Amino acid sequence: MTSAVLVQGLYRQLEHFIRVAEGLRAAGVDLVAPELHRGSLTADTAAVQAAVDVLAEPPLVLGHSCRGSVITRLSGVGRLMSLAAFVPDTGESATDLRGASAELKAAIEPQTDGSTRLDAGRAVDALYADRPGRLAPGAAGLLRAQAAGCRLGVPERQSWKHAPSVYVVCTRDRAIAPALQQVMAAHCDSVRESETGPPFVGQPDLVIDLVLELLDASDAPGGAGRGITTTL
Repeated sequence: MTSAVLVQGLYRQLEHFIRVAEGLRAAGVDLVAPELHRGSLTADTAAVQAAVDVLAEPPLVLGHSCRGSVITRLSGVGRLMSLAAFVPDTGESATDLRGASAELKAAIEPQTDGSTRLDAGRAVDALYADRPGRLAPGAAGLLRAQAAGCRLGVPERQSWKHAPSVYVVCTRDRAIAPALQQVMAAHCDSVRESETGPPFVGQPDLVIDLVLELLDASDAPGGAGRGITTTL
């Protein structure tokens, strides 16, 4: 497998994954990162499914945060990688699973049109508390508003039942409680633990290295191994 799709989380933009994307492309990965924030789970899923469908082979699909619900609905994927992401089961939505931290809830600002955005100052504490120097406020400044329907919707398909999957538990995440991550990780074939918040901003090499490892494992007999828990 040599292709991958990046699916950014709620409030994030593609720029949050830019260093991951650059590293993967430099390593020869055929990478697609569709623009989301299309107003609903259905619309976001359609955009990602279109990206999957144009690739020459079933790709590895990396999803973060609430966009785990998007990758859960996909078909034709080679492997799923849930990075501190929701992994809903039959009849569940990201909203049903809850798990938002007090810091994240405090950062959410409802808008008059029904959308929400994050206060940039409070978002640093909620999302990037373990990021050094200028990285945290820079990443918080890239956050964008989300339409009311982005977190709603129950995936009618659970891709992790049909494709190999790995869950990356971020033990210092302040957006999705690590305890909830561990529960959702039980749906996946293998689990990795990173003693960070989601590392794509401050430690992109952790994400790059794991994606490349999983791509290589997809070509090896036995794949990445079932039921394995390791630390990044």
